[in-house]
Amino acid sequence: MKDIKDAIMSYLPTIGFTLLIILGGIAVTLLITKIAKKAMKRSKLDPSLAKFFVRVIRIVCYALITIAALTRLGVSTTGLIAFFSATVAAVALALKDSISDIASGIIILFTRPFVTGDFIEFGPYKGTVLQIDIVQTKLLTYDDTNIIIPNSKITSNEINNYTNHPEMRVVLKVPVSYSAGIDDVNRVLMETASATDLILTDAAHTPQVRLEQYGESSLDFTVRCWCNFKDYWTVYYSLTERVKKALDQNHIPIPFNQLDVHIIDNQ
Repeated sequence: MKDIKDAIMSYLPTIGFTLLIILGGIAVTLLITKIAKKAMKRSKLDPSLAKFFVRVIRIVCYALITIAALTRLGVSTTGLIAFFSATVAAVALALKDSISDIASGIIILFTRPFVTGDFIEFGPYKGTVLQIDIVQTKLLTYDDTNIIIPNSKITSNEINNYTNHPEMRVVLKVPVSYSAGIDDVNRVLMETASATDLILTDAAHTPQVRLEQYGESSLDFTVRCWCNFKDYWTVYYSLTERVKKALDQNHIPIPFNQLDVHIIDNQ
């Protein structure tokens, strides 16, 4: 018992220093992360990128604390590092899809094709960026739906960032009957587009009306006008309604599919 007591007493300073290393390391980590957060806030860094940097700093600090504590206890870290390396390799192989998302997240955070608060479109998705994480990105769509999308799906598509180019073009296809006069249709559509609320009317964004093609059963016109991206759907629906009313008031028919049934009496 005396030998055991002597061994414990001789080991107490080592345990004490180890606890000091752990507690002191945690305190320093908290201080460093607090300073980093303030510095990144002053630099106006994107919130998602700032969170990523803070996480990296915290992980590195905790890793150093663990290694220092084990070294103080006399534990060889060489085998431990080799074990963790093998574990990381096995986990990476099992989570290869997630690794792709992480790599895509790093690309997004550093190349910054968009930042938090931007309105973007890619593939079938369109909405405001709420948060960019290392694995996934959160979008808020027009109908107030939160969508969580893996980052690899974003980087594999073309990204349209409307916030960088706040003006959006509204394009409306308008088919009319072949019996309608082209000049009359051009006049009615131009007057309707120019009178639509919230469109841009400066010299660089003048509304346009063009006869685009001869369809199978209609003359296909295209109406183009510009607006701020936040007003896109308001302008689109308003223009669609106004065009129909204007065509009706000017007796310009819109063709539609019809089925003619012929009854033949052989008697």
